[in-house]
Amino acid sequence: MVERRKLKKVSLNIPASAEDIAALELGSIVFLSGVVYTAREGVYKRVLEDREQIPANLTAVSNANFHCSPAAAPDGKGGYRIGGVTATASFRFSKWMADWLDLTGTKIVIGKGGMSADDYKTVLAPRGAVYLTTVGYGTGALLGRGVKGVRDVLWLDEMGIAQAMWQFEVENFGPFLVDSDLEGNSLFAEQGELVNQNIEKLYEGLKPPALHRYGETGDRKKEVI
Repeated sequence: MVERRKLKKVSLNIPASAEDIAALELGSIVFLSGVVYTAREGVYKRVLEDREQIPANLTAVSNANFHCSPAAAPDGKGGYRIGGVTATASFRFSKWMADWLDLTGTKIVIGKGGMSADDYKTVLAPRGAVYLTTVGYGTGALLGRGVKGVRDVLWLDEMGIAQAMWQFEVENFGPFLVDSDLEGNSLFAEQGELVNQNIEKLYEGLKPPALHRYGETGDRKKEVI
């Protein structure tokens, strides 16, 4: 029988302290205030592979990295208006995460879809970092309400809106769901195992699916994330 957890609401100031992060429990709902920065493959390649310097003040103002594509436009006053912030799938950035966390001291990684169970145990947890996920799809506009301003943006002209590094000033930014903890446990992995225990029974007695597109398969062992 699946254990039901009572949802716990937590408000964190960024940069988050080690004590605050250690207290986060799987399944808790989190809202953030302070500065959250964006970085994804474009930034990771530029800094970790091309050896570009990160902003000197980054580690002092933020330890929360959001994997997202913001809907940003000039506000006519020299700044930017953020209409929404849409999370992107974090597992695509796995190969950079260990080096990025070591370089920046990032302790909170935010995205959607989670990362592999091994990443939580060997990359995030040993570095005192946790993963927060957006809650459901289509929440970009909702999250955008928590963005109060743009503190800085780097490499916008070179890489474009989605890949640039943005520093967002946020207040009650969320909701996010705690997917991993400092023990390397993952809510996604935990619930996935429960689902997979009975998934074969769900399809018993059904006819094979009619597959029409190249590469589709009815063999779950050949499925790709």
